[in-house]
Amino acid sequence: MPGWHSLFWKLIVGLALFCLLTVSMHLDLEQRVYESMSTLSANSRQELSGFAREAETAWRERGRTGMDEFLQDLYQREQVWVVAVDAKHRSLSSTPLNEEEALRLSFVRRLDQKVGRPGGQPVFYVPFSDGNGRLVMELPPRLDPRNDSSLWDFFLRSVLPACLAILLGTLLYRWLIAPLVILRRQANSLSAGDLSARVGAPVASRQDELGELGRAFDHMAERLQGTVVYQRRLLRDLSHELRTPLSRLRVASDGESDPQVLRQRLDREITIMQNLVENSLELAWLDSERPQFAREPIRVLQLWDMLVEDACFEAGWSGERLLFEVDEDCTVYANLTSLAQALENLLRNAIRHSPPAGLVRLTGAREDDCWHLCLGDDGPGIEERYLETIFEPFARLDSARPGDGGFGLGLSIARSAIALQGGRLWAQSPPGSGLQMHLLLPAAEVQEQSV
Repeated sequence: MPGWHSLFWKLIVGLALFCLLTVSMHLDLEQRVYESMSTLSANSRQELSGFAREAETAWRERGRTGMDEFLQDLYQREQVWVVAVDAKHRSLSSTPLNEEEALRLSFVRRLDQKVGRPGGQPVFYVPFSDGNGRLVMELPPRLDPRNDSSLWDFFLRSVLPACLAILLGTLLYRWLIAPLVILRRQANSLSAGDLSARVGAPVASRQDELGELGRAFDHMAERLQGTVVYQRRLLRDLSHELRTPLSRLRVASDGESDPQVLRQRLDREITIMQNLVENSLELAWLDSERPQFAREPIRVLQLWDMLVEDACFEAGWSGERLLFEVDEDCTVYANLTSLAQALENLLRNAIRHSPPAGLVRLTGAREDDCWHLCLGDDGPGIEERYLETIFEPFARLDSARPGDGGFGLGLSIARSAIALQGGRLWAQSPPGSGLQMHLLLPAAEVQEQSV
């Protein structure tokens, strides 16, 4: 079932309200038009009253002769049936009323009454001022308020629905089509190479499917831009890093005369370039492919013992200098291979920058559903402004942390691997202490297993 913010419900509610608005507006306008056309206007009443005053004047001044002349003249002007009668419905002219005319006097209306149904010819009467007579006449066509009924019918049945349909189409366009136009325009810009193309807040801030589409587009564009920029930088730095061993190889091949020394130099430089290329490809793979690692519960103590054994063999350290100060039941939910590689990079980095007789400690505590681990050394630490720089590819701060060099890829690989497992890696360097690498990893239930 669609959510409450879905376009489905918005369209249903919007169309229902629009239909109600259309029906109510049509009925209201139709009622108003009917009322306006069902009674005589003030000007029409005034003109009919003027006819009655003329008839009364003619009757008083010249009697039936004057009434005959007035009625004849009024008939010539308006071409409608008209008579003048007294209170007993007797003709005031010289011509008596016939049966049909007498019958019509039974269906006359006052000026303030309704005109009647369309198609009929209403008859109105206007009393004289003395109340002893009245002028009775058909309503002249030019004074009929129903003359514009066909025009109003056309407006209510054709023009009004068409205008409302245009209004509905305009609203739907602005509401539904305009965001799609923005998406199309930004997609064309993105395909043309403009990596900064975004749909922006007008679309992304919506709470319906179009808003989700806009946010997905912006996320995709942002990730694409980051990936392209990252890979360009990685390629630039990689080409820069390869120049050094290649230059040394060229110098050695041109100037070294001892084959054994040259072979050792070649082996060393090839190993350096091989490690550089492998690490760069792994970092690019982690950033572009974002693989989903198979995860499992891992006992950190057992993993630490394995890493310490390898580190002591490589660095010549004793195991007493690598301290494990975490609960022995600490178990995280991660991928064994990638977590081991990340911790190994962090451990090698800590050993490389530790002073003689320095210690490396792994501490940690449980925080809700995660384990917060911290790997710290006794080195000189680094300035706060470099705490994020050290995670960038090929970033080396030899002047801040003396050591034997490296490619500057280990911490980048470690952060990417930890992030792909639902964790987080960041650095701190409190004043007066060494560098601290913090890991936040999902916790797992304690299980007996070996790594």
